[in-house]
Amino acid sequence: MPEFKFYIPIEIRYNDLDAQWHVNNTRYLLYMEQARLQYLIHLGLFDGKSFLDLKMIIADAHVSYLAPIQLGQKVRAGTRTVRIGNKSLTFEYRLEDAASGQLLATGEVVGVTYDYRTQQTILVPSDWREKIAAFEGVRFD
Repeated sequence: MPEFKFYIPIEIRYNDLDAQWHVNNTRYLLYMEQARLQYLIHLGLFDGKSFLDLKMIIADAHVSYLAPIQLGQKVRAGTRTVRIGNKSLTFEYRLEDAASGQLLATGEVVGVTYDYRTQQTILVPSDWREKIAAFEGVRFD
């Protein structure tokens, strides 16, 4: 798989810290969620207006913590799609120091395509497959 093509800056806030004065482990998933949402908006798969139109619910999430993140540290979050199934997409993430490129955490999230109005899973829309494949420069069979 090629390098990550999509990154967003992450602002580390005081309330992200825990008693040890580094970013609390729960915040890492929030950073990854921010990256995923902006990725979907960037690709034109979600307009960011109504979460009933998001068409995805999270089924599984994993984070590997590699280094602590400190207040004031410049961090960026990358995301990419590595797998598209019939009703699911697998996203990979990397949180890294924006200045040095040091890898701080990696993650993987499985999203299931979902219709919030009917509360039913749906097939991955064909335009999602096309737009993601074009952006990532890979085929998803």
